[in-house]
Amino acid sequence: MNIVQKIENQFKKNNIPKINIGDSIKIKLIIQEGNKERVQISEGVIIAKHNSNLNTTITVRKIVQNIGVERIYLIHSPRIIEIETTRQSKVRRSKLYYLRKRSGKATKLKRKL
Repeated sequence: MNIVQKIENQFKKNNIPKINIGDSIKIKLIIQEGNKERVQISEGVIIAKHNSNLNTTITVRKIVQNIGVERIYLIHSPRIIEIETTRQSKVRRSKLYYLRKRSGKATKLKRKL
């Protein structure tokens, strides 16, 4: 094991649930407003995942006031408190970018049993 991996292992989180593409998730993260901190819950569907040890990221898409919003979260960030999977969907692709062009019921994914 080289030096970089040893240092990265110190900062990795161990309590991360197994998340896949197409899962609907809730992320609790700490938001700083001025000198106050509060917990904000963000929901959405994972449309992409980039695996890279400590730099693992997920792209979460949600609809806010009929506008699609995507945000990239760093999984091992100390700002993220908890990740909770609310629904798992059956998908056949690794990136769900096609959901960007769809709206309404066309964005529904089939549920995994």
